[in-house]
Amino acid sequence: MRIVRVANFVTPRSGGLRTALRHLGAGYLAAGHEPVLVVPGAGESDAMTDQGRVITLPGPLVPGMGGYRVLLDRGRLSSTLSELRPDRIEVSDRSTLRWLGRWARRRGIPSMMVSHESLDGLLRLFGPGISRRAGDLINARTAAEHDQIVCTTRWAASEFARLGVTNLRQVPLGVDLDRFSPANHDVRMRTLWSAADDVLILHCGRLSPEKKPRRSLEAVAALRRSGVPAVLIVAGGGPMRSALQSEAADRGLPVRFLGHLTDQAKLSALLATVDVAIAPGPIETFGLAALETLASGTPVVVSAESALPEVIGDAGVAAPGEGPAYAEAVRSLMSRPEAARRAAARAQAELFPWAQSVAGFLAAHEAHQLLFRFPASETY
Repeated sequence: MRIVRVANFVTPRSGGLRTALRHLGAGYLAAGHEPVLVVPGAGESDAMTDQGRVITLPGPLVPGMGGYRVLLDRGRLSSTLSELRPDRIEVSDRSTLRWLGRWARRRGIPSMMVSHESLDGLLRLFGPGISRRAGDLINARTAAEHDQIVCTTRWAASEFARLGVTNLRQVPLGVDLDRFSPANHDVRMRTLWSAADDVLILHCGRLSPEKKPRRSLEAVAALRRSGVPAVLIVAGGGPMRSALQSEAADRGLPVRFLGHLTDQAKLSALLATVDVAIAPGPIETFGLAALETLASGTPVVVSAESALPEVIGDAGVAAPGEGPAYAEAVRSLMSRPEAARRAAARAQAELFPWAQSVAGFLAAHEAHQLLFRFPASETY
């Protein structure tokens, strides 16, 4: 099959969506299919890569989003897709690209929408004046306009499942178990930021409001008030970085801001070297960064409001509320023997190989044929 994937809000250097697209494309290619990825960029390009053909079309920057671009020229995108003659369309943007479901249906091309975000969660954070009914209407239309809806966790799927959507599948993402490994632990790296008896904590992710990075600062502050010598490493950039740096300095908190790490070896070593990581975002639908941390042998504290508790299992702790709860969760993890907590983290990550994800996505692409053979209730 020629599977044409279209995505918006893909960062030029890193990010969970970029990682997922790359691994899925490489998996499709290895399985004998022809993956094509269309994404926005500053200019136009067309190249063969290890994930198949990647086409970049000009797309404007989204103000205040730290480098995200979107494909807004429907005519240009439509003509590009017509030239590509796809057998399947896979869409990774429920907002500005939802129209592609209708485009594909008019041409008899099966389409799949991959739900990488929770509309329920976004409305809860940014739209308190918008009712759940409005979100349900958007989700119902999205499901009706595409042949398949794919969600990566039960938590992410729940906003569709409660509407009785039958063309719904749950397929988890994966983790690179070779790149992220406990073997990357680096004792010398640890001495750069902390003393031998410090508790070294990592916040790895984009510093933006929806990720709630201030919870990590509050956790460190609460730990130090209770006598725990906690030190926080922040790996990632974003619109809140300056404000967080100023706040940490004003409060005298030992926080080291590393910015965005382009050196993958350094990132892998960091994930394997810290004692605990914090992933405080309340609307995460899967959490690739948290899973990469587990694969590195490091347990994670996550938001109880998000999908991450079902991803981390018993290898981490889900914290409700704000910073003090995260501090208590860190203390809980640190009370476990180090060898046991690191082994549990790695074992949990091994449940999510990329090969399993690729197989699930390919099965979903063929689901329009399976619908004729199985009851609709078995497509979820």
